[in-house]
Order: sequence, then structure tokens, then C-alpha cells
Amino acid sequence: MSDLPFTLDQLRILKAIAAEGSFKRAADSLYVSQPAVSLQVQNLERQLDVPLFDRGGRRAQLTEAGHLLLKYGDRILSLCQETCRAIEDLQNLQGGTLIIGASQTTGTYMLPRMIGQFRQRYPEVAVQLHVHSTRRTAWSVANGQIDLAIIGGEIPPELQDSLEVAPYAEDELALIMPVFHPLASSEMIARSDLYKLKFITLDSQSTIRKVIDQVLTRGGIETRRLRVEMELNSIEAIKNAVQSGLGVAFASTSSIEKELQMGVIHRARIESVEVKRTLSVIFNPNRYRSKAAEAFTKEILPQFTNRELAFTKANADGRAAASKNASAKVPAKVNAVVDADSH
Repeated sequence: MSDLPFTLDQLRILKAIAAEGSFKRAADSLYVSQPAVSLQVQNLERQLDVPLFDRGGRRAQLTEAGHLLLKYGDRILSLCQETCRAIEDLQNLQGGTLIIGASQTTGTYMLPRMIGQFRQRYPEVAVQLHVHSTRRTAWSVANGQIDLAIIGGEIPPELQDSLEVAPYAEDELALIMPVFHPLASSEMIARSDLYKLKFITLDSQSTIRKVIDQVLTRGGIETRRLRVEMELNSIEAIKNAVQSGLGVAFASTSSIEKELQMGVIHRARIESVEVKRTLSVIFNPNRYRSKAAEAFTKEILPQFTNRELAFTKANADGRAAASKNASAKVPAKVNAVVDADSH
């Protein structure tokens, strides 16, 4: 066929309808009228000579042909975005976008500081931070929607061969308690003391709660014996509850730096127990790696760990930082997307 039977706009509309579940909501998300969306779909179906939606139900359901077109349409749109970003790179970090992914703890407590330093060096580069579960973040990296990510959970098995995974840093889980707790005056507490304490945890279905339980188990702590008195839905809520004397909790050391400096919570040491997990940086080696992603990897990441990054050796042609911009006023170009299910 000499001409393509679809346009990029039609692929964008198809993707929006599939995501929103209705023509009207898709039109709203694209800031166009519903009749314009319907007309584009009708033209697309006529050009392809196949129906793309089952119109009998209340929700717009894709047909088999619709699912097939959406699958390839996602790849086409992703490649178009990648092409635009590669062209933007010709401006030598005087523009463009860096998209970073993270799981909940790293996205909340580590990445903002990293992004702040990056923006001081490259104020013209817009930065997007996407905070989701490790699984969703890994798939976004694999699909080219995110440049790189720092995660603390397990990579889905089906992605392990397609992603470049580099151990980055050790994240320790600390036992925190109120400063006025009877055990706060002890330099070290026994492992057996853990099973007498009242614990505050995240919801049992949350991803990070499961990760914490796995790490504790590997550290020799029997999580089923811990007395869980309260379940909350955020790390910040847990820290506030501990500070108020409602119980104790395990929390990442990166999430409690401020509270420890202020002296509002106490970190207890456990005899013969050190609970750590490995944070990793992930890339898709088969996708274009932008200059912004290269600069972030080589100039920013090493500042926050004493571990040598394995993937930096593969990029020996590094680009020098624009240090002259370090004192420049940084425009508000950081967008954060947080998934409600990312805990």
C-alpha cells in the first residue's frame, strides 16, 4: 500500500480511548470535541476496513483488530517521541526532557535531592519524576517511557534479559521508636525484644510492605511474630505515629534523615542484626540514551553512593557538566507523577 492508512493523531486518539474507556473522556483528555474523535475513528476504521471498537456496551471495548493496532501504535508513538528527544539532544543539553522513574521510598526521599543538583547544572532541561511500583516502573523503562529508574524491588522475571540492571547502593532498614520509649536509652536491644514491641506498618497489601517483610526475613527476623498494632497508608504517617508514641516501625534510613537530625525520633540498634536491601539503577540498553540521561548517570548518581556504577564504564565518552550554570536560578521544570498504588 502506497500510503499509510492511519495518522499519528489517529493513533493518539485510539490510545486515549483505550486508556479512558470512552470517546468523551478521551476527547476531554486530548482537548478536542467528541464529534472530532468519533469522526477520526470512523475514518480510521474505513481506511483499515475493520471495526476497531465494539460499540454495544457502556465502555468502549477494543476489537481484536483494535488491540493489534494499539499494540503497534504504542511502539510507533514511543519511537516518535524517542526521535524528537534525539533531535533535541543536538542542542547539547540546552533543552529537552529527562524522565526518571523510582519506587516509592527512593522517589520520595532520594530523587528530589538528585534532581535538584542536576537542575542546578542543567537548568534548561525539564525533568519528570514518575513514582510507581517497581513492576510498573520496570515496564515503563522497557517500553521507553522512562529514561532510567532507581528501584528497590525485584525486576519482573520477563524483563530481566531486556533491561540493564546495575547495583547502586545499600538501603538499610532501621528500627525507629519514640525518643521517650523505655528502650530508647539502650545502646543496643536484643532481637527477642522485637517481639514484645507494638509495630506500626504499611498496609499488608502494599508493595513496599512486602519488600520490607522480605528484607527483614532475610535478616533473620520472624515477621509473623511481630505485633502489628496499626496499619497506615504512607511512610510519613508512620513516622508521625512513631513520633507521637503510638508504636515502633521499620523504615528506610533515607526516609528518616530529617527526623534524626531534629532529634524527634530514636533509631534503635539491634544486636547482631543489620537489615539491608540493594537499590538498583535500570536502563533499556536497546533504547536511545539521551545526553541528559548520560549526564545524570555520570555526574549525579555517583555523588549519592560510594559504589562504582557498572554501566558508567560503557559510556567512556562522557560529556562535561555545564558547571557555569551551577549558580543560575532554576526554573520550575520538575514534574512529579506519583502512583497511588506505589507503596
